[in-house]
Formats: sequence, structure tokens, C-alpha cells
Amino acid sequence: MPQALLAIDQGTTSTRAMLFGLDGAVLARAQVELPQAYPEEGWVEHDAMRIWADTLDVCRAALEQGGGSDDVAALGLTNQRETTVIWERATGRPIHPALVWQDRRTADWCQARLAHEAWIGEKTGLLLDPYFSASKIAWLLDHVPGARARAEAGELAFGTIDTWLIWNLSGGKVHATDATNASRTLLYNLARGDWDEELLAFFGVPRALLPEVKDCAADFGVTDPALFGRAIPIRGVAGDQQAAVIGQACLAPGMVKATYGTGCFMVMNTGSEILRSRHRLLSTLAYRLEGRSTYALEGSIFMAGAAVQWLRDAVKLIGSAAESEIWARGLDGTRGVYLVPAFTGLGAPYWDPQARGAILGLTRDSGIGEIVRATLESVCYQTRDLLEAMRGDGARLPAALRVDGGMVANDWLMQFLADLLDTPVERPVVAETTARGAAILAGLGAGCYGSLEEVSAHWARERRFEPAMPAERRERLYAGWLDAVGRVRSH
Repeated sequence: MPQALLAIDQGTTSTRAMLFGLDGAVLARAQVELPQAYPEEGWVEHDAMRIWADTLDVCRAALEQGGGSDDVAALGLTNQRETTVIWERATGRPIHPALVWQDRRTADWCQARLAHEAWIGEKTGLLLDPYFSASKIAWLLDHVPGARARAEAGELAFGTIDTWLIWNLSGGKVHATDATNASRTLLYNLARGDWDEELLAFFGVPRALLPEVKDCAADFGVTDPALFGRAIPIRGVAGDQQAAVIGQACLAPGMVKATYGTGCFMVMNTGSEILRSRHRLLSTLAYRLEGRSTYALEGSIFMAGAAVQWLRDAVKLIGSAAESEIWARGLDGTRGVYLVPAFTGLGAPYWDPQARGAILGLTRDSGIGEIVRATLESVCYQTRDLLEAMRGDGARLPAALRVDGGMVANDWLMQFLADLLDTPVERPVVAETTARGAAILAGLGAGCYGSLEEVSAHWARERRFEPAMPAERRERLYAGWLDAVGRVRSH
């Protein structure tokens, strides 16, 4: 019996493939960075063909490290959510660069229709915001010459990145998505579990564009045998944050995980209940298995690791992300400096697409160290914003916050996070929990595992960070953050 699972983790700033043993052990990995394009202010694009080429490269590299494809039972896929691709069915060529989830070009379009937000939220659990796919689809259909007519004629296909990769992996044979990715489009009825005709009409999206919606562990076809030496079954798909919920074994209602990658995404399992937020958090799917939906409450922060990347690449205050920890450790504090990373607006719980980033509290004593530390601290302040919103919605504080993603390797950051939240922070042995979640779903779909609960026993903690900051200091720092955010908000 095959003893390995191949996971594709296609993220906003990188594409990764990992080979896991059925016991959860990492057997091989390969990764390549993905460049962003910013053609206009607030616009963020990806080259979808580059994403596909990179996916092929990292899969082949991981399989070569792991001894080939013969031992692979199935492939699982997880992806940056909401990012929108439309392509020609006949040629497989995109009609335009992919519009990334961070892209804000449809902010005015959404703002003009805010009167409909409550109606949309009741159906989808989401807010009317450029973050989600629907307004991006509408923009492409209205701005690419001939696109709307071709879409209505059935010549074009829409997909989030999972769908785009499934299409290419299967040689154009399968046009499908999973329920978690579908639930992030603003076109999916959360309670009914399918595309919603009234939403399609509102956004002007032809049904012919849309993929079939499947469970997270399901038959998504097989890979073209020419790609990896044999046809590998594609059996698991979930959006990256939902895959992390599974990889972190947050399977009981009330358990919370936070993933720190390009952005930060905090997700609380709410079980069979769709918990409607009064504080502008999102009601969403955690996963759907055997036709049964498990729901979640989610808070989305647009800039976490991306803010550190800005320090490195745009203003060149650091040479590597790892340097940020050295700077932070070298100071007792920021001397009142706050950085609000609203480079593409503010996400939850503010949802202010017009807000812009700022550094506040600068004096003649301020230097690189204060700015770098303030950038790291901003990630923790934004996380507390989310936890406060969840608490305001009636959720109890979790016994611990399970964390993952590239930023959690920073011990200083994890300790400051525990201090600011007054909540223990748990870091797992396998930090790549999104890829791990995709592998678990593939294993479920291929019959390698009997249930999610069976696999949750593989989760192991590497380190627990206990809060140690005095309450007075914690509240004073957070009050300064709230004041800083108030200064950059557009309303």
C-alpha cells in the first residue's frame, strides 16, 4: 500500500510542495518564491501561468527527493483564497493576470452597493468587500474586451487558485472547487451549500463560468500521467486557512488557530452552528466532509509577514526576515512608535479599504530598531483586535492559541503575542500546517485514514509560550495601538 501523501501549498508569496508519510512525518519539501505585481495603487496581481509552472517544479522536486511518485497514495491541495483567475476553456490561457485577494481595485464598486451588505451577509456569512472573489470576477468581465459575452457563451472558466491548479493538473478534464474555497467568493449560500442564483444575478456572474463544488475530501480526478510519471489521485482540497484548522487539529468547537503568513487569519471552530458576528468577523466554513458542514468564525488581517517583507524589500531596513527578531530583542520597547500596516486597507474587524499605512509616534530618538519592532508588534495588536471581536460575539477565550506559518519561528514575536493576548500560545512540531491539512484531506479521500479525529493524534506541540507581561503594561500598549488605528481610518 502506498505510504506517502503529496501536498501542494500555493500561497500568496510562495509555492510549496511537501511529501508526508501517513504518520505525518515530513519526507520531502520544495519551495519557490512568487513575485507580486502592483500595476496601480491598490492593485495586486499574479501571473497564473507562473503559479502553474512553479507548482509543477516544486512537485517534481519534492517527488525526486522522496524517491518518486510510486509510493504516493494521493495528492492534496491548499491555496491562497479569493484570488481570481479566468481562463479560456479551449486553450487554458488566462484572459488577464490573476487578481490577488489583497487587490482593492473594486473598493468603489463595493462601496456603492453597501446598502445590500446585510442581505449578502445573511446568505454568505461575509461582508461586501473587494477582498472576496465576486467583485473581481465582475471587474474582469467588464474590463477585458469580449469577456462577458464569452463567459455567457460558456467559453471561459473561473476559478480560485485551487480550481486553476486542478484544471491544469488534470489536463483540463476537471473544473471543480471545494466548499471552503467556494464559500469565499460571495457567490455561495453558506446554509444551503451551493452557488446562489440571486447572488450570481447581483454580481453579474454567469453560471457557466463556475466550477462544480465538492466536499474537502472527494474525487477531484487524477493528474495527467505525463506530469509525474503516473496518474496520482487528487483527493483533498481546502483553502489555506481551513487546511490549517485541520492541520492544527482544531476539530472541537471553541478551538482557535492563527496562521501567520502574508496576512494573519484567526479561525475558531463553531461546530454545526453558523455563528453570526456582530463585530464584522466572518462566518465561514471550516470544512465539509460527507456532505456535512462544520462552520467557523474568522478574522482576517491583510498584512502580517507582508509587513516584514515591506521592511526588507521596499524600505530595506533589514536584510532578512530573521533580522527582525534581533532588532526587537535589542530594545525594551518602541518608545511610543506604532506602525499600522494598512498598505491595502484594514481587514477585520475594521474593514476599511480606504485606510492607509502609517508610522506614528516618531521622535528624534526613533531609529530602525523601533520601526522594525513596531512592525512585529503590529501583528500581535491586530491579533488581539480579532480576539476581542470574537469575545464580543460571545465566544470564550480559548485555553490556548495554536499558531502556524512562517512568522511563528520568531520566538520573540510568539512571546509578545502571548503577553499581549494574556493567552498561552502553542507552536506545533510541524509548522507547515496548511500543507499538513491538505495531506490529511487527501488521505481521508483516498481511504488512508478513517476520520479526522484519528489523524488529530499526530498533532504535537513543539513549544508553549506563557503570558508574563504585567496587565497594566499590556493594556497601556494596546490602548496606544487603538489610538494609532483611529488616526489612519478613513471614517
